[in-house]
Amino acid sequence: MPASKSPVNLNIMTNQLLKQNIVKLLKGGNAHADFEAIIKDIPLNDLGKYPQSLPYSIWDLVEHLRIAQWDILMFSKDPQHHSPEWPKGYWVEKHHQPTAEEWQKSVESYKKEQEAFSELIENSDDLLKPLDWGDGQSLLQEALTLADHTAYHLGEILVLRRLLGNWG
Repeated sequence: MPASKSPVNLNIMTNQLLKQNIVKLLKGGNAHADFEAIIKDIPLNDLGKYPQSLPYSIWDLVEHLRIAQWDILMFSKDPQHHSPEWPKGYWVEKHHQPTAEEWQKSVESYKKEQEAFSELIENSDDLLKPLDWGDGQSLLQEALTLADHTAYHLGEILVLRRLLGNWG
């Protein structure tokens, strides 16, 4: 059997392809709009609005995404990490109108942590190996949980933008 077709090389290629697809899933854009597209050009005064009596604003959801992503990232790389209290620790105070600085800081933090999680995936030797801490979670499981959670809430942000009349 030629070296390029050996099982070891196929496993390495499969692992690389899996990592690439997970990172692509985490960053979005396959079956739905990605974070960048969904938050682009939102008027600052719309960030804290609760249209049609919905229980959350765009700000609430972006902060929730940021906090959850940070928690999953930290859990995935730090056995000493302690998650926030559920559910209170994953949501910000209601009816807060963020400043431009708060918004920018939140968005930049989200992007930075998204990149850090992507690097964690790319540098993993074994996505399926259970973490040495937790309840048997693997890096793959954490990545899929993060991607699922993110896609769900990005859809909510898109709906909020439509209700606020600022989505094309």
